[in-house]
Amino acid sequence: MDHDVNGAVRNLPPRLVVGISGASGVTYGVRVLDALNDLGVESHLVVTRAALLTLSQETDLTPDDLMGRATVSHRLNDVGATIASGSFRSLGMIVAPCSVRTMSEIATGVTSTLLTRAADVVLKERRPLVLMVRETPLHLGHLRTMTALAEMGAVIAPPVPAFYANPTSIAEMVDQSVGRALDLFGLDWSAVRRWGGLKPSADAE
Repeated sequence: MDHDVNGAVRNLPPRLVVGISGASGVTYGVRVLDALNDLGVESHLVVTRAALLTLSQETDLTPDDLMGRATVSHRLNDVGATIASGSFRSLGMIVAPCSVRTMSEIATGVTSTLLTRAADVVLKERRPLVLMVRETPLHLGHLRTMTALAEMGAVIAPPVPAFYANPTSIAEMVDQSVGRALDLFGLDWSAVRRWGGLKPSADAE
């Protein structure tokens, strides 16, 4: 809930800040936006220049196609945008995918773009920050940065395939990872295949 200028309580729609940075796997960010549309959650998108380059390499989408999936799109250099302030109410923020450079900026607090500033705001306001980090293998510096972020309250959620869901396509693996990341905000997307327990063994007595 929030209050209008007269002090009256008003309800706000659920909304999530979505960052897409320049790691491979831009489809994760695309599907986050699609999922939020399905769930009726307002999305506030900010995209890095490297992410737009990746978009052109990994998909047939144009920047306008991507921006059109979001409720609101913010310019990367617009540090005066609503999402740059802690007074902007949201469920939190997801960065999908999250590059090592973006992760490192967030960890240091020395933010150079609206994306990393918005993430810093989410951390200081003690809201969920989920980073779908796309990098492997990881050296010690990466691991120490992730540890620092976890200590600050961020959730490191690499998009790891869930083979128990028996995916039949890359798209299904992407959606499972996206849905499990959205679980961290209390959002239940229908594309997620939930674990139903072990199947009875033919050898069981």
